[in-house]
Parts: sequence; structure tokens; C-alpha cells
Amino acid sequence: MEASSVNILITGASLLALYVIHKYLELRRKIRSIQFLPGARTLLARNSIIGVFLPSITGVSKGRNAFWVEKHKPYAIVGWDATADINLMPKTKIVLTLVDAETIKEVMASRARFPKPVELYQPLCIFGDNIVASEGEEWKRFRKIAAPAFSERNNDLIWEESLRIALDLFDNVWSSENSIVIDHVPNLTVPFALFVLSSAAFGRRISWSDSDTIPSNHRMTFKSALHEASLNCFTKILVPKWAMWINEHTHKVDLAFEELEMYMLEMISEHRNAEKKEERHDLFSNLLDASADDPTFTDGDLISNIFVFLIAGHETTAHTLCYAFAFLALYPEQQELLFTQVKSILPDGRIPMYHEMPLFTYTMAVINETLRMCPMVTGIPKYSAEDTTFTIGNISGDKLVLPVPRGTEIDINTVGLHYNPRYWQDPEEFRPARFLDPDWPRDAFVPFSVGPRACIGRKFFETEGVAVISMLISRYKIEIKEEPQFSNETFKERTARVLASKVGLTTTPIRVPLVFKRR
Repeated sequence: MEASSVNILITGASLLALYVIHKYLELRRKIRSIQFLPGARTLLARNSIIGVFLPSITGVSKGRNAFWVEKHKPYAIVGWDATADINLMPKTKIVLTLVDAETIKEVMASRARFPKPVELYQPLCIFGDNIVASEGEEWKRFRKIAAPAFSERNNDLIWEESLRIALDLFDNVWSSENSIVIDHVPNLTVPFALFVLSSAAFGRRISWSDSDTIPSNHRMTFKSALHEASLNCFTKILVPKWAMWINEHTHKVDLAFEELEMYMLEMISEHRNAEKKEERHDLFSNLLDASADDPTFTDGDLISNIFVFLIAGHETTAHTLCYAFAFLALYPEQQELLFTQVKSILPDGRIPMYHEMPLFTYTMAVINETLRMCPMVTGIPKYSAEDTTFTIGNISGDKLVLPVPRGTEIDINTVGLHYNPRYWQDPEEFRPARFLDPDWPRDAFVPFSVGPRACIGRKFFETEGVAVISMLISRYKIEIKEEPQFSNETFKERTARVLASKVGLTTTPIRVPLVFKRR
């Protein structure tokens, strides 16, 4: 080998050695800065561009599903309700993951000290900036316009539309069938949530039997465009615009987004140019009215914000309803308690009114317990804008003062918090009644986030959930579909199979086969 080649190899090896030493020393400094708090030490961050696509690989990546799979286990091992995950690439950084309710409350209450890393939400800016992917003054502007749109009149509309769509399903789709088998329940709950959103968010009624007639100036129906855009948002986020022609699926998704934008622009024009203003209470109309006096709120702002409400509300509602039905099938005694209360409110089988919603306390408890065990968002990212400290606890009542250097990334582990035995007795058990206790641990329940950035659509979802679950359980009994290959499984095995999930935009069930039997 020539001397020049040897010199190149020696130089390369030396540089590599220096880089490794540099990374090692940097790692030691990071560990020392958080007082050697244990946690995962991996090459890639869980939320990095590559990390989100990898499974859990020791030393490489925790995997996107880590919070869902591990729940509270890492914190029980560490002995504190926080861990310090340290990632080496693309740069060495600390990520504090928290399941301590008091510390989480402190973080979520202060937007200035612990801002939202809005760059992580930029993929949701498909139509432009919006309330989810903004911070500071821009977020305040969007919030000021959006808050009045989620009104009591809108909630009343949600209630009425949820009942209408449920009755249409029972009377015209399931009709006289006494047993309806659904091989994967999102095939039912996804369109259901979409129909409610179409009415309550866009003011457009669609139903199970709508025709597929496409308007002359469009290439897709509103129903199809809405369905494709909401269901395949991840494709739109991941695939660049220039590559959307690559196959039939991506082309259809791209077309759906174009069509949905066209429909929304038409709706804006119709609303503004109508000779007689019709009194409507859907989100789209409410947002238009609320933004009329703000010249800075553009049509693009309106479209982007209503779209992000669609994405935030559609999949989360559909999947939560799916998990709720699954839990009720797995725990028939809880289903019977729910049925008993619903029948006590509706003994004659009449249709409930919106003002009666507070009476359905067990339905609300079922929804809350479902969200505790299967939160749609598994982690809420923040970062520290200043040098500070956290006081972390554990199940023994001990306290640890933890230094938090400026720039430290913080991940609120929703799943770990919801399964933390400090706050929830027997957290692996489905017990809706725990939410009937007036002293249930509210600070340890964050499926809608908390503080100023809490989900603005929470009441929208709760209204739909109470209406749908109460109506369905009053008429149908829910059971797990019996399949020969699973005839010998234990209850634990059955529960794990039915609740098996993956993490995408939200927590997503893999396969939930249920049977709905007419009572």
C-alpha cells in the first residue's frame, strides 16, 4: 500500500476516534447535567425523522410505539416519575420524559417557560398556519377567533346530528338484522365520525345512503374528498407534492386535498354572498362570522384551521369510540352497568335531548376510562426556555430536585401518566366508576392536554361520544367476535389481541372484531 493511502487511513481513523471521544465527553456532560438520572441511551431520538419509522432497537431507537408499549414500566424500574433519555444523533440532546402529575401541571400551565416546539407540527400546515402549529401572538390570534366557534349551539347541533346518524344506521343500514358482525370496528366508527364532522363542522349533511353524484365542476364528491383527506393525511404529509403522481393511491390523496380546498372556498363564497343570511351553527360558519371583523384572518387561515380541526377531531373520535366498544365487549359487567343507567334515563326508548347530557354520568365515565387507558396522543412535546428545576416524586413519597438546563426537550408521557399507580389503583383494569368519585385525580388525566393549550374541541368530542354510545348501548349488546383460532385464549390474551395498537397520527387499533346484537 502506498504511503499516501496509509496516511489517508490514519487520518480518517484519527478523525473518527476524535469524533467518538467528543461524543463520549458530550454524553458524559449531558448525563452529569441532569444528575445521572437514568433513561434510554440511543443513537436516534424517538421523534426524529428516521426514529419514527423504526421499531424498538436497543441502543438505536426506542421506537415510535415506546410510550404505548412500555406504559409506566420504565419509571417503576428507575424509581422516579421521570427519565432522562439521551440521543446522540443528529446531535446529542436530553429528552426528559415525565409522568409526575404536579410537574406536568407546572409545565403545561406556563407557555412562556415551556413552549411548544412548533417545528414538529409543521407537517400539519398543509393549507397554511393554524392553531395547532403556532405559538405566541399568532396562536393567540387563532385562539381568539376559534374559541367562540365551539359554542353551546354548535354542541346542540353535534348532539342532534350524532343521534340522526345513529338512528339512520340502526333503522336503514342494520335494519331488521339481529346480529351485525364488524370484522374491524373502525370500518364503522370512521365513517360515523366523518358524517358528524361533515354536519357539525361544515354544515353539510351526509349519510350512509348518500349517492355518489359528482358536481359538474368537481372530480370527487364532498363526502369522498373529506373521507380520503382525513383518512390519508399521513400520506399527504410524508410524500412531497412532486411525487404524488407516483401511484394511484397517492394521486387520489392529492386530488382529495385539491377537491376539499375547492369545496371549502365555494362554501366561503356562498356564505359571504348569500342574499339572506341563514342562521347556522356549524364550525365553518361560526369561524367565518367570528373572523369577519379581523382583516388579518384570511381565507387561507380559515381553511387551514378548519382542516386541522377535521384532522384532530375525526381520527381521535373514531378510534376512541372503537376502543370504548371494545372495552364494553371485554367487560360485559361494565356494559350492563352502563345499559342500566341509560335505560333509567330513557325507560321508554325515547330520543334524549342535549340538555340531558349531564345525566349520562356512566357513559361519560366509560369515555374517560377509555381515554385513560388508550389516550389518542401518547406524548406531548415541550422544551425548557430557561434554566430551571423540577421536583420529581415517586410511589414511596420521596422527592428529587432535578436540574433542567435551558433547551432541554420535555416529553409528557400521557400513557405512562395514565398508568401511574401513584394516581390510579390497578391501572391495567377497566373501571369507569373511578371517574364517578368526586376526588378522582384530575391532574393525572391529560388526554386533551391541559392548561392554555388544552384541546379546544374537547366538548365537541364528548358530546358526540355520549350521544353515540348511549344510543347504541340502549339498543345493542356488544360482544367480541368468536373465531375458532382464538377459542383457547385467556382473558389476558384476548384483551391484548383486541386492544393491539400502533401509533400514527393517533393511537390506532390494529384489528377489533366485534358483534352488535339487538337487545
